Amino acid sequence: MAVNDKPKATVEPFGGTVTVSFSDAIVASTREALLLREVGHEPVFYIPFRDIYFDFLFESPTEYRCPIKGKARYWNVEAVGEAEEDVMWSYDLPKPEVSAIRQHGAFDPEKVRIDVVPQEDLLHTPHAP
Repeated sequence: MAVNDKPKATVEPFGGTVTVSFSDAIVASTREALLLREVGHEPVFYIPFRDIYFDFLFESPTEYRCPIKGKARYWNVEAVGEAEEDVMWSYDLPKPEVSAIRQHGAFDPEKVRIDVVPQEDLLHTPHAP
């Protein structure tokens, strides 16, 4: 593989729990997050739609076209008397390189709290005698 053939983005399963909160409300929590790594950007957790509490989210008119991932749509959040725009995005038809993020949402860490608890490495957990 030539240097220029290196993927611009990769998606891998994350071993652990990812919980997203906004204004004291949990809006998503999963043990099945995906971690997307994209050249030039911080890694981003993508949470399966089935683990996102859409009761707090409302579709936004905002859209964004990414040359690597495709067209994103956004959601606003309302919880505990507070609101914020464009806190979550998803790709309905992501490009083949990142197709695993279909039916997943990602959250803006500047607008919500994202708590990450890595799965314990069972091989290194001490066992009681």
